[in-house]
Formats: sequence, C-alpha cells, structure tokens
Amino acid sequence: MKTRRFLHKLVPDTYIALVMLFLYLPIIVLIVYSFNSVSKSFIWGEFTLDHYKNLFNGSDGSELFDALITTLRIAAIASVASTFIAVVSCLGMQYLNKKLQSALMSLTYIPNVMPELVTGISFMLLFAFLGLQKGQITLILSHIAFCIPYAVLSISPKLKQLDKNLAEAAMDLGATEWQTLRLVIIPEIMPGILSSILLTFTMSVDDYLVSNFNADSTIQTLPMKIYAMAKFGVNPKMNALTTLMFVVILVLLILSNVSGAKGKKSKKNG
Repeated sequence: MKTRRFLHKLVPDTYIALVMLFLYLPIIVLIVYSFNSVSKSFIWGEFTLDHYKNLFNGSDGSELFDALITTLRIAAIASVASTFIAVVSCLGMQYLNKKLQSALMSLTYIPNVMPELVTGISFMLLFAFLGLQKGQITLILSHIAFCIPYAVLSISPKLKQLDKNLAEAAMDLGATEWQTLRLVIIPEIMPGILSSILLTFTMSVDDYLVSNFNADSTIQTLPMKIYAMAKFGVNPKMNALTTLMFVVILVLLILSNVSGAKGKKSKKNG
C-alpha cells in the first residue's frame, strides 16, 4: 500500500516537473545567455551586463529601439481600442435573445482558432480591395481587428456573472443610464477589462504574421526586426531585449493577480 501511494504521488509530481521544465527551460537558457560575454550562444565566457548597457547603441540598437517604440505604440492603441469595442459589443449582446447571442459569440470565437497566416493574408486582401496603401494605419487596424476576439473572450464571462438586478436597482434609485454604466456596470466588470487590455497588449506585441502582411518596408515591429536579425545568427542584444520583455510581462501578470486577489478579498470583507 505504501509503495502504491508513493507511486501515485510521484508520477503526477514527476509529470508536472517535466512539463514545467519543458516550458521554462528555453526561457532560463535565454536569460542566462543574455549575461554571456561571448557573442556565440553555445560558448560561455564570463558574466557581463554589457549587452544590456549597449542594448540601444549602434545601428542595430537604434533600429531595435525604433522597432520597440513602434510596437509599444501600436500595441497600446490596439489593446485600448479592441477592449473598448469588446465592452460595447458585449453590452449590446446582453440585450439579444439567447440564440442570436450564442450565434454571435460563436462567430467571435472563430478568429481565436484561425491560423494567424489566414488572418494576416485576409486583412492584406481586404485593404488591397479597399484601395488602402500598406502603412501604419493598416497595421493598427489589422491589430485592432486581430485583438477584438480575445478582448470579447475576456470581458464576456464577467458580464455573464454580473447580477442584472444591480443595474435595475441603481436606476430605481434615480441613476441615469450613463451613471449606471459608469458607476455600477464598469466597476463590476473592471477585472475583465484589465485582463483584456493585458492579453490584447501581449498578443499585439508578440504578433509577427499579421504585421508582416499589413506593413510596408518603412515600418518594422519588434518581432519583425528580431526575425530579420535572427537570419544572420544569434545576436546577444536579442537575448537581453527578450529577457527584459519577459520580466516586464511577468511583473504585469503578478500585479494583475495581486490586484484581482485584493479585489476578491475586499468584496468578501464588504
């Protein structure tokens, strides 16, 4: 019996450990070699911070910095715009009958499982049909449309959990529709809105295919720049930059989880 219990405990723990190792070992290697003084990734020299100090120096560095600023700007616009559209869409769908609401949600979920290659090409053909030249506008529009399904996926569950009596009670107490939306509904679904902004921002920063098909040669996002640099071998600045991006995303996730936990705790205490 003791042996069986030990095996029942050991097998799941070993499986989880192997999965975590498979997922995070490449990231650990990336972080470690971002401090390597030797340019070749398979040779270890000594610990150095030079790659971080010189990250945005030189021709490669200035191009990386420009690509980073472009990527952050587009991601910020796409995340805010797609979240706003998703909030309006989800609020509107709440007043539809269940069959139509279910059909619209199914149509919204389709882009989530569609390959990015199809999405990128379809937007490229659409802009060509409309006569729009590739540039920053087409890039932003494609990113907004690409992010909307993920925003709906984040916000819709929060609206379904919302007690409809809250809005009716607020209006019975004299609140206008705008006050009810601003002071009752939005605060209740705020965790979904924040998770939507974080998710869509991350998806936009990470995107390569949609950007590649809908941007001209004058615009380069960070993934496009990194892919171009990777063709000529491993660049230590790539390791340093991606490490910084990983740390920033990790911090944002931790802050999001902490704020969510504090919100649940305050609701229970209240």
